Amino acid sequence: MRQQEVFKALSDPTRRQILKLLADGSLAAGEIAEHFPITKGSLSHHFNVLKSADLVRVERRGQSLVYSLNTTVFEDVASMLLDLFALPAASSPREPAASKPSTRRKKA
Repeated sequence: MRQQEVFKALSDPTRRQILKLLADGSLAAGEIAEHFPITKGSLSHHFNVLKSADLVRVERRGQSLVYSLNTTVFEDVASMLLDLFALPAASSPREPAASKPSTRRKKA
């Protein structure tokens, strides 16, 4: 996983919205475009950033490009974030150590 590219892709609100749309299933580029008041060129740039980060997969169906989420990368990112921000495991109360024989010599 390319962490830098993933976080760059996730940093933009338009790209996050595209990912939210794709969470419900695959969509053609035109269907995604209907949700945004931006040019097709700008949307194409966002798609390329998402593809570069491997967050989406694209498949040509006839004349349409159909996008879907790459859930494997999301699982990797979630796992990495959990590892990064994991709280220390709750430890059980310490049991008293078994008494060891003293190695000190007693003064006479």
